[in-house]
Amino acid sequence: MFNIMVVDDDKNTRMFLEAVLKDAGYTVMLASNGAEALELLDKEHIDLVVLDIMMPKMDGYEFTKSVREADNNIPILMVSAKQLPIDKHKGFLVGTDDYITKPIDDEEMLYRIKALLRRARIATERKIVIGKVTLDYDSLTVTREDDVQELPQKEFMLLYKLLSYPGKIFTRIQLMDEIWGAESDTGWETVTVHIGRLRKRFDSYPEFSIESVRGLGYKAVKKI
Repeated sequence: MFNIMVVDDDKNTRMFLEAVLKDAGYTVMLASNGAEALELLDKEHIDLVVLDIMMPKMDGYEFTKSVREADNNIPILMVSAKQLPIDKHKGFLVGTDDYITKPIDDEEMLYRIKALLRRARIATERKIVIGKVTLDYDSLTVTREDDVQELPQKEFMLLYKLLSYPGKIFTRIQLMDEIWGAESDTGWETVTVHIGRLRKRFDSYPEFSIESVRGLGYKAVKKI
């Protein structure tokens, strides 16, 4: 059971979000401003924060900045009526993980929360589990029952990146910059070669596949 803290100075918004989140199976804690939220964060275990920006005493930007300066990497989803790019940019600069605008689409919010929690778990545990398959970042291994494969570092990082965001399309340039570094002299064709090797390695695994998206790049698809 995940604990989610809703921080908003509007009582009706807090009640609405509390109802939506509880209905989705989350435990919910409430705070009416950033200062109150910081106190609650010190006392309770919280897995994710749904945070308004404009609040008295301490706004969402100040709260997020304080949390990040304390080296706390808890996922933060900012919710605000502010829709200008500059407002979103400020949120990301102080350390928010995602941003959604009002009026809130509760279904979209739940999807974003689920994605943030999954990424936080992957970052903390440094493992991805898909059915019988386990990717272990520390050992660079992919395990399925008795089949244990230790991959070359670049191959593993490429697979780990794709499976961290199943369904998300990555261009070859994005993958090159992320895995090999923006300063690398290696051509983007290297990505194609590594994708081919990964497909050959895991062709018999029913849990996932790596698919080409014509004219764009690649994505990992979970089959379970």
